[in-house]
Amino acid sequence: MSASEKPSAIVTRWWWVRHAPVRNDGGNIYGQSDIACDTSDSEVFYAVAKILPRDAIWYASNLKRTHQTAEAIWAAGFPKPDALIQEAAFAEQHLGEWQGMNRAAFIASRPPGAHWFADIGEPPPGGESFLDLYNRVTGAIDRINREHAGRDVIAVGHGGSIKAALGLALGGLPEKGLAFDIDNCSVTRFDHFEVGDRSVWRLPMVNQQPWIADASHRAMHQPAGPEVATSKHA
Repeated sequence: MSASEKPSAIVTRWWWVRHAPVRNDGGNIYGQSDIACDTSDSEVFYAVAKILPRDAIWYASNLKRTHQTAEAIWAAGFPKPDALIQEAAFAEQHLGEWQGMNRAAFIASRPPGAHWFADIGEPPPGGESFLDLYNRVTGAIDRINREHAGRDVIAVGHGGSIKAALGLALGGLPEKGLAFDIDNCSVTRFDHFEVGDRSVWRLPMVNQQPWIADASHRAMHQPAGPEVATSKHA
């Protein structure tokens, strides 16, 4: 390469989709509990299907609510891919003994105004900290960036795993990702640019909800962190 030539950037585009809302949690913290989600609102999935890239590698966590969400997108008209790769590293944070506890009562016992269930380095009994979640999510992202450099990657994940990915894109600061809302079925896009031995991230969109113009779909929102819903549609 001559001195006047510049190396071209390899751009890997990540399209994160949070799973559809869970209705059968009984108001409890569910974390890594493998419970189903509600994919009944076809208009929501039709809107999501329209904005996702067709020639993409598909990933989902090992929890069935992400698989159900992917299947709902395909049923809405998105061409079904040859494979949905199961990536356990993209699962929600394991909240240990907090899983199954009443969410409102738990939050009332914690300091007010928290972005998450606990400080990033604090693991629940029998579980993992948000920092543990961050490390496993970002490790998988780094690996997939190498394996599928220059491709579109669609990853169906969870509020916690997407917030962890945001922390990576914001300079490797996991606590920064916790400041974002990630709604059910929303799309968040990260672009990874690699030029030689240098790499950077860009964030074209976060928590985009292409169905949002119709107020009837507000029920697709669920808490993406420790917050407690104040109405049945919140």
